[in-house]
Amino acid sequence: MAKKILLISDTHGSLPDQIQKYARDCDEIWHAGDVGNSTVIVTLQHLKPLRAVYGNIDGAEVKAIFPENLIVDCEGVKVLMTHIGGSPSKIPTRVKQLLIAHKPNIFICGHSHIARVETMLQFGNCTYINPGAEGNEGFQKVKTIMLIELDEGKIKSLKIVELGQRGTK
Repeated sequence: MAKKILLISDTHGSLPDQIQKYARDCDEIWHAGDVGNSTVIVTLQHLKPLRAVYGNIDGAEVKAIFPENLIVDCEGVKVLMTHIGGSPSKIPTRVKQLLIAHKPNIFICGHSHIARVETMLQFGNCTYINPGAEGNEGFQKVKTIMLIELDEGKIKSLKIVELGQRGTK
């Protein structure tokens, strides 16, 4: 059975009003780090089951709840998620080691605030996904999230959604 996921990152303590609308049609919410505070966690957990990793701005409160790295099998798709993952051509050594050891089908990271999807041939056709940022902090001009549907060992659909200019609710 297909699983629909709302993928977000870099909330930095704030959530746009539209999140509830997109969460309604999903089975889970995945957060790729820089959550910001427990208010964001509680809000998201009230919407749908939440999987997340902590990011570089997250304090002890968030780090006590979420790991640095998350490895999950969802609908036959192996996923590795961490916050600071670099770009497909510049993967940090720590992350390279994780990719080699776990051989995921999908690698999800945040941190750059830039929405991006790309195939990483050097890691066995692993799909690199960064949902961008949907918080109001950072340099991005447009807030973004992604909607992903996983089914029978593959990405059935993937959509980047723009939520408006940074600084708007």
